[in-house]
Amino acid sequence: MLQTLREKSSGLLGTIVLAILIVPLGLFGIDQYLVQGSNDTVARVQAPPAWWPDAPSWWPVSMAWQEETVSVDDFRSRFDQARQQARAQQGEAFDPRDFESVDNKRKVLETLIDQRVQRLAARNGGVVVSDRLVRSTIQEIPAFQVDGKFNPERYQLALASQVPAQSPGQFQATVRESLEETLVPAGLQESSFATKSEMDRLVKLIGERRDVHMLILPPDGDEVEVPQADAKAWYDSHPADFRAPETVTLEYVEIDTASIPAPPPADEAALRARYKEEMAKFQTSEERLASHILVEVPADADEATAKAAREKAESLAAQAREPGADFAALAQANSDDVGSKDAGGDLGWVGKGMMVAPFEDALFGMSGPGVSDAVQSEFGWHVIQLREIKAGQVEPFEQVRETLAQEQATADRERAVNELMTQVVDQIYKNPNDLSGVAAATGLEVETIGPVSRDSSEGIMASPGVKRAAFDEVRIQDGTISDPVEIAPGHNVVIRVSAHQPEAARPFDKVRGQVEAAVRADLLEKTARKQGAALLARMRAGETLAQVAESRGLAEPDAIPGVPRGAPVPSVEVNEAMFAVDAPADASKPTPGMFPLPDGSLVLFTVDKVVPGDAGTIDDAQREMLKGQVEQVAGYEDAQSYIRGMRKRMTVTVFEENL
Repeated sequence: MLQTLREKSSGLLGTIVLAILIVPLGLFGIDQYLVQGSNDTVARVQAPPAWWPDAPSWWPVSMAWQEETVSVDDFRSRFDQARQQARAQQGEAFDPRDFESVDNKRKVLETLIDQRVQRLAARNGGVVVSDRLVRSTIQEIPAFQVDGKFNPERYQLALASQVPAQSPGQFQATVRESLEETLVPAGLQESSFATKSEMDRLVKLIGERRDVHMLILPPDGDEVEVPQADAKAWYDSHPADFRAPETVTLEYVEIDTASIPAPPPADEAALRARYKEEMAKFQTSEERLASHILVEVPADADEATAKAAREKAESLAAQAREPGADFAALAQANSDDVGSKDAGGDLGWVGKGMMVAPFEDALFGMSGPGVSDAVQSEFGWHVIQLREIKAGQVEPFEQVRETLAQEQATADRERAVNELMTQVVDQIYKNPNDLSGVAAATGLEVETIGPVSRDSSEGIMASPGVKRAAFDEVRIQDGTISDPVEIAPGHNVVIRVSAHQPEAARPFDKVRGQVEAAVRADLLEKTARKQGAALLARMRAGETLAQVAESRGLAEPDAIPGVPRGAPVPSVEVNEAMFAVDAPADASKPTPGMFPLPDGSLVLFTVDKVVPGDAGTIDDAQREMLKGQVEQVAGYEDAQSYIRGMRKRMTVTVFEENL
């Protein structure tokens, strides 16, 4: 069959087949065919090439477009990081089910998409990161520093401890990629500035004060009777306001380990046995006071360069051994280790496991103070000076007996707690729907609480972990006992849902009073707004606030001079309304305003005078701090605007099914 197709493909049949294939490929693009099947992409970002910024996106021109993707692994890794951060920040309040929401996933994905956008923008913009910038960035990372200076050994150890471990080359590539992505946005953010006039204006706005007169008008009219038809209409149009919350009734057993009797103190034989087992803990390891000179060898060095570095190291070793030689001066003049060079190569006291293997072997292989031969490591060639040896020591039993006794008491108590919790778990497995076994095993009582809702905070319901277990769907359906939930250190509880009432609409007859109160509150607010609009119109026509008070038989308005921004006069919302109106253009014509309160009262006010803040009231340090905050916010907005602008020039495709 295949041979027949080959023979026919050069004739009319071949032409027809090619035409059939070319049409859909031209219309939809080859990538649509390739993507089908196994798609492990969560998002794809495509950008036209720099040399053709207006290139169309249809095939075959789309083949010239650049592309960056967010894989499923990339997304899951970043989402796991976000989950860990949220758990660390929220503690017991963290709810893993709520965190798995689509909104949270999209937030994480948007961050990854923005990174890919920055990467493509940098590539199209010809952004290049120098080796020097990569090195300086790495050297400024605190995790790689000792006493504020970059330490190559600390750097190597930190990379080796990563999971998975990274080589310096891999880490440098990661740093370079990150710098390429963020160089332009970071530059925009750092270049933001605020002028003196802008700061003066901001200080004047922040410190602004207003002289006001204020009049509070009580609700207009007595409590009105709400017809049943109006109440029923309100009830039907606001169903979410009149629902009974989901509730559960719980059976539970509290296990407080603080109530467990303390175990008897350990005898002398047990303590001595523990001392023998843990002797390494009371033994200080040998340490050596060392300095070194590093002759760095680049990873891509040729044979001649490597040979020259070795010869230089051997020469320095010979010079260091000469009588009266100053090793520190040699290190300051010749060492390539920026972390120790200025200190004369001083590395301080070095224990085993702190340095790379070749260095450590040479240092601890020296029989006494002196200078080693040239030693090669992955960083280059080292000349090591051993200055002093501090032998390891073992603390005697009598000196650590009290520590051993405390540790043994803690261990015995933990063992008793573990045995108790093991009994609890065993009883749960034996009878997962009855707490009587747990109560019998612990000597405690089965208690009850409920019905309680998700908003309850009484008793054990104050614990977020208990709430999650209490309203777990499986627990509700099966009536099974929960795993122990820690509500405080050493304080656990196991629960079982004995009754469940789902969320439901409350009958109209049961909530009629609440409905009528809601209707009255709405009517009062509308009346207050209508009344306020009418009174404002009168005041704008020339009537004073005092005349309004007199017409309503009220006391004179309160004069409140110098109201600062944000003060609760009489509430923060009213204060915002006072600062939202325009300043009076004429001292004889104050600016009127109003704000309805939730109880139906109406606040009428006039702004009589505006006093700008005094730029001289803050000192230079406060001004600089405020200036830095303003520049930081403005710089962040500039960077985000740049990213949004770049994103508009690109095509972003999200594969929702892979989230």
